[in-house]
Amino acid sequence: MALSSPSAPGGRPGSFQRRNTDPFAAIRRNHRIKVPQVRLISPEGKQLGIIDTTKAINLALENGLDLVEVAPNATPPVCRIMDFGKYVYEEQKKSSHSKATASKIKEIEFTARIEQHDYETKLRHAEEFLDHGNKVKMRLKFRGREMAHTEIGFDVMKRAVADLAGMAHADADPKLIGRNIHVMLTPLPANKRKPKFITPSEDDEEPADESSAPGAAG
Repeated sequence: MALSSPSAPGGRPGSFQRRNTDPFAAIRRNHRIKVPQVRLISPEGKQLGIIDTTKAINLALENGLDLVEVAPNATPPVCRIMDFGKYVYEEQKKSSHSKATASKIKEIEFTARIEQHDYETKLRHAEEFLDHGNKVKMRLKFRGREMAHTEIGFDVMKRAVADLAGMAHADADPKLIGRNIHVMLTPLPANKRKPKFITPSEDDEEPADESSAPGAAG
């Protein structure tokens, strides 16, 4: 019994279409560089002038490196001798670190009539998050008729920002959106942080994120 080969949409029967998702695949290097001459840069960043492409490729390969096109639209294109594998690794590492940093936003939730003990507990958690280098989003939720006195909520948020001034600075003034007041805090450099609610012994482990913890609201 004959079996028919799967076919990709819009393609020939039996053929598969794969999309190259490698962001570095389009960078020409070594023998993929077809122009007769290039403007060459050494591994140390020194300008070596315009050189025949074949000579530049041989120079790179003789040193166990690659000739990489870094400015394809220049005339002639600018190429640099480098370790392309190491370059890709470093760029991926930077991208990964950037994404990880961007995702580290912790949330602390307040209420307009929060009790002092709960208020201090939440600020202690905020300081612990900030001390780990996380940004902290503080949110105050108004309940029922509390919306008639939003100034009470703003007082709580401004007080919290002031109490955390030794650990972070507010990206902007507290802002009312719907029934909530929001403010984002960015941690100060590590050598400038002065905690008010935590002690070094309390900073051994990162606390649970209040945004997903039961009983987050005060």
